[in-house]
Amino acid sequence: MKKVFKGADVSKPILIIAMLFFTVFQSKAQQIKPSASGYAPVNGIKVYYEVYGEGKPLILLHGAFYTIQMNWAQLIPELSKTRKVIAIEMQGHGHTPFSDRKLDLATMANDVEGVMNYLKVDSADVAGYSMGGSIAYQLAVKSPKRVKKLVIISSTYKSTGWRPEVTNAFKSFKPEFFNNTPFETAYDAVAPDKTKWPNFLEQMLAFVGTPFDMGDSNIAKMTMPVLIISGDNDGLDKVELMKTYQLLGGGVAADLAPMPKSHLAIVPSQGHVSLMMQTKIILGYLDDFLK
Repeated sequence: MKKVFKGADVSKPILIIAMLFFTVFQSKAQQIKPSASGYAPVNGIKVYYEVYGEGKPLILLHGAFYTIQMNWAQLIPELSKTRKVIAIEMQGHGHTPFSDRKLDLATMANDVEGVMNYLKVDSADVAGYSMGGSIAYQLAVKSPKRVKKLVIISSTYKSTGWRPEVTNAFKSFKPEFFNNTPFETAYDAVAPDKTKWPNFLEQMLAFVGTPFDMGDSNIAKMTMPVLIISGDNDGLDKVELMKTYQLLGGGVAADLAPMPKSHLAIVPSQGHVSLMMQTKIILGYLDDFLK
């Protein structure tokens, strides 16, 4: 990793993060082709999706600035051996065209539900990483009958779920930080209109800087099993994370009461980006939980 960081400007954290993404993007993960792919016309835009494997549906939602391949390339080959995996690229990301439509979590959750309708999927297990995890929370709150089991990887349902330094970093992001990074490389590789890159950055920076809160009471009302996976140093406030787990029925003395149906996994010595590289660990948790 020392070679990856050589020459990095530590005054711009996003450059460090981008270089970490680069290690994922260049991974030697097995590449498989989707059995189906296309665009679902939903809510005034066309949302790109890919389908892999057969079985019970599992929807994958990527993080901010990611594509399907950047986020899930190492996991899809294994997950699709036993499941019908549906991976979606959100507004302006990857193959999904840029739109001037306002970008927020509620809108993107509606898009996911629209893709489900288009593919005639009544309900599914849903897994989301980072931004995708927040979208997954929003979907579960709004349309709980559509979500059988929920997997949240390094994410939160409210802005205060992040540590203050992470929130402050979001506010300091500038468009130029992203130029000539793996983010831009990935965008150029698949975006329908590469000239929209500056517009996409402007829209995304406004989005990540906007506070959000889906409400503790709404989380407490969710009845589907939830698996939360977090790195011990991934930027999430662990006090708030434990409160979230308690809202979901966790944090009990299981020798004195029934084991909760929701699970919490804290992976040691992992940050926000490095957590997603722990393929075997994440697969192990997913396999146990989704059975």
